[in-house]
Amino acid sequence: MKKDFNIETKCVQAGYTPENGEPRQIPIIQSTTFKYATSEDMGKLFDLEAEGYFYTRLQNPTSDRVAAKICALEGGTAAMLTSSGQAANFFSVFNIASAGDHVVASSALYGGTYNLFAVTMKRMNIDFTFLPPTATREELNEAFRDNTKAVFGETITNPSLDVLDIPLWAEVAHEHGVPLIIDNTFATPVNCRPFEWGADIVTHSTTKYMDGHGTQVGGCIVDSGKFDWMAHADKFPGLCTPDESYHGITYAEKFGIEGAYITKATAQLMRDFGATAAPQNAFLLNMGLESLHVRMKKHCENGMAVAEYLKGHDKISRVNYPGLPDSKYAELVKKMLPNGTCGVVSFGIRGGREAAETFMKNLKLAAIETHVADARTCCLHPANTTHRQMNEAELEAAGIGPDLIRFSCGLEAAEDLIADIEQALEYVK
Repeated sequence: MKKDFNIETKCVQAGYTPENGEPRQIPIIQSTTFKYATSEDMGKLFDLEAEGYFYTRLQNPTSDRVAAKICALEGGTAAMLTSSGQAANFFSVFNIASAGDHVVASSALYGGTYNLFAVTMKRMNIDFTFLPPTATREELNEAFRDNTKAVFGETITNPSLDVLDIPLWAEVAHEHGVPLIIDNTFATPVNCRPFEWGADIVTHSTTKYMDGHGTQVGGCIVDSGKFDWMAHADKFPGLCTPDESYHGITYAEKFGIEGAYITKATAQLMRDFGATAAPQNAFLLNMGLESLHVRMKKHCENGMAVAEYLKGHDKISRVNYPGLPDSKYAELVKKMLPNGTCGVVSFGIRGGREAAETFMKNLKLAAIETHVADARTCCLHPANTTHRQMNEAELEAAGIGPDLIRFSCGLEAAEDLIADIEQALEYVK
């Protein structure tokens, strides 16, 4: 028997192996609470001395089995589901950074993530330095401070579609004794596994490709189990000193390199913030994961077809698709994403914001919605929607102009998607 299965098999079967007579599908444990025979038995759970469940706000068997599948897909050691990708990104940073700390991050982030970091977490006195995803080693090194606790980026940025040089960013992060956190939503572990390139923590908005059908909002955090917290104990007191809110447990000592980070995020952050995934949502997510490997291939084929069509159109000023042979990220893609990038294409329309708005309102097949990475093709004008809170300078830093369109290719026929784009462009003068 093979020691490790291929990712296609993991998409279908990882995370849950039913015993004799048990449900074939992951069962939905739709219960807030769990019964115990004695208070002593339950007390062991509260002391983190025994495994089990007592309240779904912290953990639920359905969610844990789906998290275990995503953990297997990414090649990690521990994982947890959250109520959204936004919650996953917040927890991933706040688990190791607190008031007075600093984080280095890519400037090309999803608008909601950028606002979370630049505005909301700034109000919590956590400071972020934003660098372009193409930053050099020297620029990265210059951004670090004595109080830097993490580095954050996206594998493929949303919506500018830059590809992060994960090996470089990981190497610099490790030289400064901090972990690299990567949002792998667009690539998914089918096309890129950031841990193989040096990342330490991976997050996902499972709302996107992992679900694939627009049925649930969710997120996930996966730990590689490779970052040695105790080797940098002075930087991470939350993991390396006693937690008095949990009976003086020192997470890094009790749960080791493979379990400390996720245990703390569950026992502390999920306990206090309650951004838990609903069991029903976890079940729906698993249904999407079972076909992820099949769908990603089609998404990428459609993305490439649309990008190639747009490249030759006289009303298009630029096309951002990292899978194109002439992309500035071609060598990086060849190394990190040899099986494909994603199904999202970003492009600029000659004529600026007005031309972009005209194009949007004349689409017939592609739906205008604040979603992406869906079985159904959807389209968005980021400057008017997801990145509306940014000023012109911030939009420029994120690689987003007023003319930019984010086109998320679904699973329809590429010919039909191109025909829809073509007829909408006819209205642009």
